[in-house]
This record gives sequence, C-alpha cells and structure tokens, in this order.
Amino acid sequence: MTESVPAQAPSQQVPVHELPSALREAGLTNWIREPLDDAVDQRRRIMMPPSIALMGTPAAGQRDALSDLARTPGALAMMGDNPDLPKMPDKPTLADFFRLRLHRKDIMHLLQSARLARLNGMDENVIMAALLHDIAVGGLIRADHGYWGAQLVRPYVSEEVAWAIEKHEALRFYADESVGYTYPEAYIRIFGEDYRPPGYIRREHEQARKHRWYMTARLLTVNDVYSFDPNVHVELEEFEDVIGRNFKQPPEGLGFDGSPVAHMWRTMIWPNNFL
Repeated sequence: MTESVPAQAPSQQVPVHELPSALREAGLTNWIREPLDDAVDQRRRIMMPPSIALMGTPAAGQRDALSDLARTPGALAMMGDNPDLPKMPDKPTLADFFRLRLHRKDIMHLLQSARLARLNGMDENVIMAALLHDIAVGGLIRADHGYWGAQLVRPYVSEEVAWAIEKHEALRFYADESVGYTYPEAYIRIFGEDYRPPGYIRREHEQARKHRWYMTARLLTVNDVYSFDPNVHVELEEFEDVIGRNFKQPPEGLGFDGSPVAHMWRTMIWPNNFL
C-alpha cells in the first residue's frame, strides 16, 4: 500500500547561511521552503510550527522571527498544498489518509492490530476500532490521542467503536486478568518504571469498567500491538470489506462534508497552513 505512493520532488530549502542566526540556532531551517524550479510563483513559503509542538523547547521563542520572515519581499506564509507532501484528492477517503497522510510506522501498527483482532476472532467493532485507534497519533497529535482519535472518527463509525477508541487510552494502563491483559512491558521502557497515570486516566478507567461497552475497549487493548513487528507487512486492502460496512465515507470527502470534525481532517490535508 504505502510503497505505491509516487515520490514527490522535495522543494529546496533556503541556504542556511541566508537565514537569521536565531532561526539557525533554534533549528527552524526546515520550516522555510524555496520554490521548486518549475513553480509559477517563485516566492519562498514560510511555515509556522504549531505552537503546541514548540512549547517547552528552545524553538518556542522563535515564532516571531519566522513570522517576520514571511513578511519580507519574495516570501509568503505557507497556505494550501505544501509541495513536500503528496497532494490529496479533491474528495479524500479514509484510504487516502492512510496512504498519503499517516506516518508509515503508525499505519503498520494499526494494520497489524486489526489483523490480530481478526485472527483472534473479534467482531467487527473491535476490528474497526483496532484499525483506527491510533489514527490521531499517525496524522494529527499524540497527546490524549484516544480522545482526539475518537472525536475525529465519531461521525463516521458506530458510537461503540468511537467509545472504544476513546477509552482505550485509559484502559491500556491497567491490567485485566480475566482476558489476560497485563501492563505492557513496552510502557516500562517508554515511560519508566515509576510512571503513574494522572488522576483523570485513573477515573476514566474506573468509569469505563462499569460501561456496557467495556469489553469492546478492553479487547481493543488486548489486540493492540505494543511491539511493532518490522517483519509483518499488512495491506489496507485486507480490510476494505470491514471499512465498507463500518465507516460512513461522506461523498463530499473527509474534510468537506460539513461535519463537526471536518476541520480536523482538513488540518491533516493542509497541516502547514499559516492559519
């Protein structure tokens, strides 16, 4: 699937020596793009890093320098298609986002998890939730990814699937011996042996345990692949039937159907828009 994506010619970066020293020192040179040789508009495009991505980093104080650069002659703020990214279709489908916007490693994690759920005989609610549970991580934002992911897909899947995606964020931190789920060893490596989830995660877990769809979310955590296998390759086409039955693809295309979350899909289509 991902190997079939045609390579895009990268735009040329501004020569580092031409950049303000503050930008060079902050490592923000990758946010400035020279036009392609065959571009009609030969002006530089300046991308503004998302504020949330800069907080707590040395680069946080350099937003003004990038903004000032966008106002100089021969430069514009980036809006619309970024030539470094594959162009999305006018009416993008879920498959288009998998193919053109999600990170490759995250795609394979989702596909491996969905295949495991299918091999383990899970019903389609669990399989669909597994296929989408980390979609926010792969294409939008990592923090509170269960909530973001559930919100992103809620208009297009059953409420049970959306609920399972949201609640898996809390449930994955807590064992359930009845289904053989233990705290993932990968989390000890990633977060440290002394990590304790914050209070809201603990409360979400306790409330979810009492919900009628608890087992859907719990079985999602059971089939979540916590150690990604680089030797296992899965194609999205393997789940075309599941997607067709369980994902309401809007005819206008994701991002253009006027849903309450259309803006989230548009953000993935044009992630480098200045505003």
